[in-house]
Amino acid sequence: MRISEFTNGKAEARFRTAYERALTQLWPGQRSPLDIPTGFGTTRVQRTGPAHGQPVVLLPGSGGNALMWHAYIERLAEHHPVIAVDTVGEPGASVQTAPIKDGHDAADWLEELLRALDVPAAHVVGCSYGGWIALHHQLRHPGRTTSLTLVDPAGLADVGRRFYTWIILGGLAALAPRPLRPRLAEALGNSALLETELMTLMRASTGFRRRLPLATTLDDADLARLSAPTLFLLGERSALHDARAVAERVQRLAPDARTEIVPAAGHSLTTDAPAAVLDGILGMAAQQAR
Repeated sequence: MRISEFTNGKAEARFRTAYERALTQLWPGQRSPLDIPTGFGTTRVQRTGPAHGQPVVLLPGSGGNALMWHAYIERLAEHHPVIAVDTVGEPGASVQTAPIKDGHDAADWLEELLRALDVPAAHVVGCSYGGWIALHHQLRHPGRTTSLTLVDPAGLADVGRRFYTWIILGGLAALAPRPLRPRLAEALGNSALLETELMTLMRASTGFRRRLPLATTLDDADLARLSAPTLFLLGERSALHDARAVAERVQRLAPDARTEIVPAAGHSLTTDAPAAVLDGILGMAAQQAR
């Protein structure tokens, strides 16, 4: 299997320049960038917040990196150490050197990362594809996750044509002139299009070839094995899946997990309803601290 990489040096340099600019523009306050070696490549993380306590580990969605969480960092870091991750194989500052074949490999990559960071337990937060990785990690390496907050995660239902259409149209809309994007964001139900710096970064990533596995649907037996305290935050209008059907499936198979359907929000839940997502993350972390 091949690995994710830039098509050439020029494409990589263009992205690195846009990435550093976005970090400067968007990241609030101090941060400590770390490059952590793993068997799948070097992983860049941004650490911030207090030195002690169980950290909140933030995993981005497909095509994203640590910067997708920029609006959450300041509030989360008031209460917890924060580790924002550039997933290996996604466009960011991490560099993949070995293929990730499936959810088991993705889980093993995350486990290696947390071990290398000397994190015995963490509040893991995963958005979309990052949620799929977080689920596989909790199932394959139980005990490392103190709480799990999954933001419209992939892997809970088969993906249909509607989602791929939403992705393609969103990618085209990101290339549209800035004055048009508010109307396109409303029409598509994709508020991420309003994130100007991130859209600039996304356009700079067109020379990146992503070669990570598809987020396959977890079977019933896997969901029934979920043991960490878990919150599923689902967008009512998500293009990824039928939120109500997913909530019913989770409640049937993992009755100890919490599910919340966020009204009027879509798959871009982190930008559609940031207050609900932030409250969910902090609430899960606080609940386990009691």
